[in-house]
Amino acid sequence: MASTSDIRKGLCIKYNNDIYKIVEFLHVKPGKGPAFVRTKLKSLTNGKVLDNTFSAGHKIEDVRIETRSYQFLYADGETYHFMNTDDYNQISLQESALDTPGLLKEGEVVTIVFNTEDSMPLSVDMPASVILEVTHTEPGVKGNTATNATKPAVVETGAKVNVPLFINEGDRIKVDTEKGVYMERAKE
Repeated sequence: MASTSDIRKGLCIKYNNDIYKIVEFLHVKPGKGPAFVRTKLKSLTNGKVLDNTFSAGHKIEDVRIETRSYQFLYADGETYHFMNTDDYNQISLQESALDTPGLLKEGEVVTIVFNTEDSMPLSVDMPASVILEVTHTEPGVKGNTATNATKPAVVETGAKVNVPLFINEGDRIKVDTEKGVYMERAKE
């Protein structure tokens, strides 16, 4: 058993007969009244996100997890296939287990979180950023750069990302996988 002081991003807990992953949390100590922890929980079984508030000192049941590195092989419709980088065993997961499946390219190494009690995969953790090639974007118009103007671009995985006007087709860009936004031009 853990308490609210152990809450951190990525912690998996049992709550309301389901397994949730803590996506966001905020410890709040108001001037009047007891402290509490405001959390955003994501269900690892159905993907629903809910907001919940725990009072300070509340006991929570944490789930023992194990992480393993897997390489993404290919997607077959809604099913994504991965290979363990240590023993080459393959597993298949549904698209709902991934946070940003549109940014996942073949050969990318991800971390899959497993429940140690039953060895069931709970979630897929993408790297913090990925480098993707821009396959289609409109040319930027000269003189439109008074503000931080952006334009839509399609990357090699088929995902759409807003990029600055100076990005052209064939450029490689770094994309934040948590928010799905452009970070910078990739350094060669």
